[in-house]
Formats: sequence, C-alpha cells, structure tokens
Amino acid sequence: MKFCKRYQEYMQGQEKKLPVVGFKKLKKMLKRCSRRHSTSSSSRSSSSLPLNTCPDQCPVCDGTFFPSLLTEMSAIVGCFNQRAQKLLDLHLASGFRKYFFWFKGKSQGSHNALIQEGKDLVTYALINAVAIRKILKKYDKVHYSRQGQMFKSQVQSMHKEILQSPWLCELMAFHINLRETKVQSRKAHAFFDGCSLSFKDGKPALTCELLDSIKIDIDLTCSICLDTVFDPVSLTCGHIFCYICACSAASVSIVDGIKASDSKKKCPLCREVTPLSDIIFVLQFASSPATPLLGMKCKTECPF
Repeated sequence: MKFCKRYQEYMQGQEKKLPVVGFKKLKKMLKRCSRRHSTSSSSRSSSSLPLNTCPDQCPVCDGTFFPSLLTEMSAIVGCFNQRAQKLLDLHLASGFRKYFFWFKGKSQGSHNALIQEGKDLVTYALINAVAIRKILKKYDKVHYSRQGQMFKSQVQSMHKEILQSPWLCELMAFHINLRETKVQSRKAHAFFDGCSLSFKDGKPALTCELLDSIKIDIDLTCSICLDTVFDPVSLTCGHIFCYICACSAASVSIVDGIKASDSKKKCPLCREVTPLSDIIFVLQFASSPATPLLGMKCKTECPF
C-alpha cells in the first residue's frame, strides 16, 4: 500500500478531527506542473534535465506549494504541542488538580487512557513528519532541485518542524518513565520500540528509531557547563540547557528567572535569536523522584 493511502486511512480513523498534510492536494500541484512543462520537450532535449521535470525556481509551484505546506505544518505543530502539553500537565498533576483536569477535559481518568493518548500523539507526530519528508522529496524530484531540502531547513529555523518540538522529547521521556516505574503493569505499553536512554563515555543521550528510518538523537549534556543537564529547560530552537546555565547566558539571576531576560537574546549554542522567556521546563528529564528518567538511569550506570 502506498504511503499516501496509508496516511489518509490513518487520519480518517482518528476520533478527533486533526490538522493534516494535504498530501493529495500537494501531489496534484506537482503533477500539474510536470505536465505543463513536459510540453516543452524540444527545449529540454538540449539540457540535462529529465523530460518530466519543471525548471528550478518555478514561480507557479513556489507561489502555491510552499505557502500551502507551511500553513499545514504550522497547524500540525500547534495542535501537537497543545495536546502534548495538556497530557503532560495531567500526568504531573496530583490530587484535586488532576481530577479537575479530567473533568474539564472530559477524558477518562485512567492510567491506560493517559498512556494511549501519549502513544496516539507520538504516532501523529511521526506519521506527519514522514508525510512532509516524502512530499518535499517529491518536489525535488519533479523540479530536479534541492529547494525542498532548503525549505525544510528554513522551516526548522522557524520552529515549524515537528521532530524539533521539545514536547516530542518530553513524550519520549514520558514513555521511558512509565516503562521504568514499578507502578506500571508488566504488560508494558510502548509508544515506539526503538526509544532508549543510553550512556556513551559517561554522557547520557536519548535515542529513538522512528518510523520510516527516521532517527532522533538528543544529547542530554548541557553545552554550557558540559555536564548532564540539571533542572533542564528547552528553548524554542530545541536546544536543552541547565536552568542555571540558561539564566547565566541570559545575564539574569536565578531569583529574577529567565523569563525576565531580554527577548533579543540568542541561543548559546546555535546563536539563533530566540526569546528566552519562551522556555519550556523539560520536567520529564529532571532528576527527581517524580520524574525519574535521569535519576534512575544515572544510579544504574554510575552507582557510586
């Protein structure tokens, strides 16, 4: 079965109506473009371009294809981030606050329902990441160019790449936490089988083998203090730092907090201008009894 059909069947099978990649619509745009330019075969015969491609920098495709795809990607990332944040807030809540979230969201207040929601969110993120990668690959094939890859890099700088989302990293850590905890049932629920926390030369890293050969490697070493992240925060560019180190880089005190920093500050690693006030506290990575990912693993790997 072709991916386009599988993708449509998956999205149609969702209970809630979610933002999607207009796979069929975008492919039709490219098909019309290649058909339109295939009539000029005489001019193409003297060039190295295949007959079924249209020229690089095609104004018709670039004026419709990329804006349409960007709008869809923005909607997908926004929906994913919002739902992931709500799920993790519910997971970390306790007592009356947790019941309040359950009643407010009209969701089933069970451990299994929480796990299933996380699994569905990760699958949603991954299948859309594959869809976007495939449609950009198709664009480059039709245009015999690398504009699709350049667009992908541009989207990453705009924080519209779903695999770059800190909330996806949080869900990965959420999965490992549930798998490691003793409270969990023996019948482990896995979001994806290839997710693991490993240590190389004493440094932790989160590695995930995802759908369609997609691989994510997340270094859990702070690039400022060069130690394992402690009380970690993630910037909008996706880089993770210790909270104390991030405050130091933003030239603010821990008392004032990083949200008091200048909005024009740059990421200490990639030097991209990113509002440090928009940080996300990466709670699932934290070394604490409530969020045991690094705490449990560090004790196993480094018992001394």
